Amino acid sequence: MEGESLRGGVDEAQMSLSEEIWDVAKTVALAVVITVIFRIFFWQPFNIPSGSMQPNLLVGDFVVVGKGSYGYSRASLIWPLTRMDYKDRLFDKPIKRGDVVVFKNAHDRNVDYIKRVIGLPGDRIQMIDGVLYLNGTKVPREYISSETVGCRGFHPDAATYRETLPNGVSYIVQECSGNQNIYDNTGPYLVPADHYFMMGDNRDNSLDSRTPNVAYVPKYQIVGRAQRLVFSVDGQKSHIWQIWRWPSAIRYDRIFDKVG
Repeated sequence: MEGESLRGGVDEAQMSLSEEIWDVAKTVALAVVITVIFRIFFWQPFNIPSGSMQPNLLVGDFVVVGKGSYGYSRASLIWPLTRMDYKDRLFDKPIKRGDVVVFKNAHDRNVDYIKRVIGLPGDRIQMIDGVLYLNGTKVPREYISSETVGCRGFHPDAATYRETLPNGVSYIVQECSGNQNIYDNTGPYLVPADHYFMMGDNRDNSLDSRTPNVAYVPKYQIVGRAQRLVFSVDGQKSHIWQIWRWPSAIRYDRIFDKVG
């Protein structure tokens, strides 16, 4: 009788342990499914790998992109939809001038790029002496200071400016080389239908629509609008995987900042 009671207790303990493991597995599986669903349909995190959007977005920033900001296309839904043409968008919504967006660059193996929308379909864009002109009108900008991010002072005319678009969207841009950059003086660009003209806020260090590497961006290549910073780590102090260095490397003042 004592042996049977012992075996019974062991069997019950094993069953209890198995049930606990199964419950944990179900919880983890549910969490993964929910995370995947949210990533596909709602929000997706992106890491800022370059300084093309300085001083507003820094290398090491992590932003959340709203996948449904402008509706859904194959670019935003990750996988091909068999009944959806590549150029279609479901629940199509207007893209606004001045928005910061993530898009797939067809000229670079569909790598994700993040830039600011400067030109809408039908707009005429031109750079003259480093100043942006939109539909023949100079976009006003106000000098802020000579303190720039990542310019390393290689040109005495490096400066930051506050630029304001016709719809009132205002943001900071920086010039690292005055008006000496090859793309500070350009011929006019006429934005085709269903395409957008993208530019980086770091005007002298950005592969954007001024270059053939990007050119005009089709609407169906746009993933979504960058909405908010969720994390930021200074890569000069720590790599993202070096958790033990985070206390001194995290840019605490940037977390949860709005992207704009």
